[in-house]
Amino acid sequence: MRRSWLRLTLALLIALSGCQQQSSQSFNSVDITGANYAHDFSLTDHNGNKRTLADFRGKVVLVFFGYTQCPDVCPTTMADMAQVKAKLGSAGDKLQVVFISVDPERDTQALLAQYVPSFDRSFIGLYGTPDEIARTAKEFKVIYQKVPGKTPTSYSIDHTAGSYLFDPQGRVRLFVKHSQSIDSIVEDVKRLLQ
Repeated sequence: MRRSWLRLTLALLIALSGCQQQSSQSFNSVDITGANYAHDFSLTDHNGNKRTLADFRGKVVLVFFGYTQCPDVCPTTMADMAQVKAKLGSAGDKLQVVFISVDPERDTQALLAQYVPSFDRSFIGLYGTPDEIARTAKEFKVIYQKVPGKTPTSYSIDHTAGSYLFDPQGRVRLFVKHSQSIDSIVEDVKRLLQ
């Protein structure tokens, strides 16, 4: 399963490199400033409210696609983002982490309301219909695929393991690779806040 994530991430990085336009700043993450994708989403949050990227203007927004029953990449990423927020100190209030579920069959509002804030109370989980998730994933160039399990409900989902960082003006700026160091992400968030 880990190899599938690595292949998906590699494919995405290759796709992203073709769209890359360097900004004047130097970042640790992959700089995708000026990309013609990942412009917005319109999904429901774990409190039942419709959300778009504009709701978070003024903050650096990290968008991660995952699912609550993910055994490794998702909880690790969310725990890392909680550490990033903590290391930012008072500037952590200017970071909004958004978790978008790629498992519309199992990730209900109630489950997301339990799972996502368990990492940090400010983190927001988003869900939608299968069509809404497919459209959003396509907009973000995120790849996900159901992998059958022993029973119909025990499937896993291979998915892009990286995250997107948006600047406070709502522009996509960086692609954060999975397993990138916490300190390097903190530095990138600080640069975006300047």
